[in-house]
Amino acid sequence: MKWNLRMVAAQRDLWRPTELLEAFKTVGFTPSLSKVAAMWSGTPVTVRLDDLDKICAVLECTVGDLLQAEPLSAEHGYAMPEARAVGGPEPASRPVRPSPRQKSGPRSLPPN
Repeated sequence: MKWNLRMVAAQRDLWRPTELLEAFKTVGFTPSLSKVAAMWSGTPVTVRLDDLDKICAVLECTVGDLLQAEPLSAEHGYAMPEARAVGGPEPASRPVRPSPRQKSGPRSLPPN
């Protein structure tokens, strides 16, 4: 994910973390200046949903404006699955789908 807080804030004419902190106070969001500076300078590891909602309210934006999805690449150890049509034939390298078990009698009832 790409964190676009600085870009969205700049579009609202907020250029420093201290200006953003003052704007946050208008909606009752009072994080520390160090927390705002950390969100300003880089991608946060976590963001509470309540905080994200307040950030969006102050900046008059959506979550999609703040967070931009970036596809994972092979350099991060993730291989993208091969694209295929839904219901299309399975690639030859995959195993055959398992067949259902043979019924050996009536099913038992679930526990009470």
